[in-house]
Amino acid sequence: MRLSRFLAALLLIAPVALADAPTIDPADDAKHFGSPERALFWTPEEKVAGFRNMDRLFPTRIVATGEDSFPLPSTFSALGAVEIQDGERALTVDEYFKRQNVAGLLVIHDGRVVYERYGLGNSGDTRWVSFSVTKSVVSMLVGAAVRDGYIESIDERVTAYLPRLAGSAYDDVTIRHLLQMASGVEWNEDYADPESDVNSMPRDAVGMYRYMGKKNRVAKPGEAFNYNTAESQIVGALVRAAIGNNLSTYLSNKIWRPFGMESDAVWLLTEEGGGETGGCCISATLRDYGLIGLFALRGGRLADGTAVLPDDWMRRSTEPSPASERYGYLWWLGEGGAYSAIGIFGQGIHIDPEQNVVIALQSAREVASQADDWSLQGALFEAITAALRD
Repeated sequence: MRLSRFLAALLLIAPVALADAPTIDPADDAKHFGSPERALFWTPEEKVAGFRNMDRLFPTRIVATGEDSFPLPSTFSALGAVEIQDGERALTVDEYFKRQNVAGLLVIHDGRVVYERYGLGNSGDTRWVSFSVTKSVVSMLVGAAVRDGYIESIDERVTAYLPRLAGSAYDDVTIRHLLQMASGVEWNEDYADPESDVNSMPRDAVGMYRYMGKKNRVAKPGEAFNYNTAESQIVGALVRAAIGNNLSTYLSNKIWRPFGMESDAVWLLTEEGGGETGGCCISATLRDYGLIGLFALRGGRLADGTAVLPDDWMRRSTEPSPASERYGYLWWLGEGGAYSAIGIFGQGIHIDPEQNVVIALQSAREVASQADDWSLQGALFEAITAALRD
């Protein structure tokens, strides 16, 4: 169907929840839990059950919300027939939803929910793991710490806050370098390789410091982009050191409660009673994914206009860095000023300030990170945004 013909026939509809495989009754989730140590290699059924029950499989800390929720009025539109074009591949949003094992898709345009859909047995109350979407949330917490005066400048050295890394390849690395994934420290982020750094690094804080402190320098800080999940965890540890508190409480006090998230979230800990991982993972509902995007779209301001982040933080966070035109401060950058928070297995929050659009996506794709999947996900965001614009 041509896009123009479809748009001429837009209908107002309620949120849809169609059957998608593998759909699992949440009441049976415990039957499908996989080993926490092999979370990146879970079966499709284990992914669905695990991704919505991370607090039952890992130590977590609550990110509490308040009593008042940010207003999200609804004017639902039939976006399922919108055509996605990715190179020679063409499919509709409906087809994408099934083929990519989507658990939830939310579209907000001009401050109104225009599309809300769930799959895999999920509902509006389901918390779902965000994976590296958390990195972009941590980026905003860095901005909050700068505004609050806990961090003087992102051009300070990392070792000023984390002396455990002194005498390592991080001696000349600044906070800015970490936010831009450009420390110059060696790292292998291959999720498919069980022996890669991302799969073999220690998960406890002390072990992580020791592991990263032994890494070699392979480039001058600021010159080479190298996606590094451990360094986003270092950013999280740095924020904790700067504020003298845990990330969950800071997120709750600065954003989750005052902005009006609809539900409590949970944040995975590095170990029982330990700190949160800055690279992963917050688990939250689909609508709260969308509200994170709205907070960013509003430049880090609350509903009453109160600034939580420095006035130009989101603008600077979403500018190309010297090492990569596709990456800012833990945000992936797109065309026309759009930017995204992205997590493995198909998680995403896409923000287009020019079109006033936020798209939240939760998925359980078969492969953690595959170029074709990321390309198709980007095409999904572009097609939906174009449909709303036209």
